[in-house]
Amino acid sequence: MELKRVVVTGIGMVTPLGNDVTTTWENLLAAKSGAGDITHFDASKFKTQFACEVKNLDVSSLFDPKELRRYDRYIHLAIHSAEQAIQDAGICVENEDALRCGVIFGSGMGGIHTLDINTASFSTGDGTPRYSPFYIPMVITNMAAGMMALRYGFHGVNYATTSACASSAHAIANAYYQVRMGIADVVLTGGSEAAVECSGIGGFNALHALSTRNDSPQTACRPFSASRDGFVLGEGAGALILEEYEHAKARGAKIYAELVGIGLTSDAYHLTASDPEGRGAVQAMQLAINSAGIKAEEVDYINAHGTSTPLGDVAEVKAIQQVFGEHAYEINITSSKSMTGHLLGATGAVEAIISILSMKNSVVTPTINHEEDDKDPNIDYHLNFTFNQAQEREIRYALSNNFGFGGHNACLLFKKI
Repeated sequence: MELKRVVVTGIGMVTPLGNDVTTTWENLLAAKSGAGDITHFDASKFKTQFACEVKNLDVSSLFDPKELRRYDRYIHLAIHSAEQAIQDAGICVENEDALRCGVIFGSGMGGIHTLDINTASFSTGDGTPRYSPFYIPMVITNMAAGMMALRYGFHGVNYATTSACASSAHAIANAYYQVRMGIADVVLTGGSEAAVECSGIGGFNALHALSTRNDSPQTACRPFSASRDGFVLGEGAGALILEEYEHAKARGAKIYAELVGIGLTSDAYHLTASDPEGRGAVQAMQLAINSAGIKAEEVDYINAHGTSTPLGDVAEVKAIQQVFGEHAYEINITSSKSMTGHLLGATGAVEAIISILSMKNSVVTPTINHEEDDKDPNIDYHLNFTFNQAQEREIRYALSNNFGFGGHNACLLFKKI
């Protein structure tokens, strides 16, 4: 079987930094934070009262009024990003074999807003169930993928991936295999999350996973700094069109990058904590590099998982140093979560797009909120974490890391083309 080349021909995203690719990218380069006080619900009694919310998003033009009410916010965000990617790629199903066009789209938590409001309604009522007939379709994590296939007329592969913070990276990996093996010509992939809700904030607070810097939300997420105290929850969505290279060339599509390497592993270590030595992360990065058929020394840039958690950041840095050795000091490492917050099931897709844009524009977005005297003795600051200011450089290969609760590790390696 001839293996196919897989390229990215369309991108779309909605993030706490902007409701489209251009605005998000400009704010990343400007080192802006998307964090602020929570507006989705009254968080005054929560340990964490801030998050990275999507702002001023109007999706009414994408749905008729009935549809709008029938879909959870995570689906709104997903469709908004998908619409951008489809238009960007210039994909029209009338010109394609619909059976060779598919959707693989991830979400870590699905319709948590719908779940919260229905649970609250039932628990405060008289015990009579009054659930909407749309309750289940609004909650389940596969419905974004299903709605995309319905919307665009794609009759090929269609499913969702759910692996916590690695959900959309796994979606992209699975989409890659569909195209690589010649099963599909076009796959719409990525992920969406809208977990800035009572149970999202409350649940992560119970795990002591979130920052509690309520007095300074915009500086709370500080990956690789000694004073980091947890991640900042965010929401958003990212969508990519993966396409077979010859198919893309034949229709004159613009090509952003080639996806050349995939690394998927499991820590098999703990329910929520990373392996402190980063063994699973090491193996995932090595698999991505090996599957691309390149040397570790050819990687120029790593979009780190970099959540700003005390244990996770140290484990990832150790893993990077183990994989890349002395070359690690030549790589630009960055955590875009310092600005976007942690988008959970959407983070892999959004950070893949950021990696692609960094290659395309020869510039690395910064890791913000680091102060010179805020150094963790367990982190080697001779590494270039791209602190506080974007840096220009040529990028041939970019690696995007995503590691999720449950020990799920997914690494995506992109090549400039």
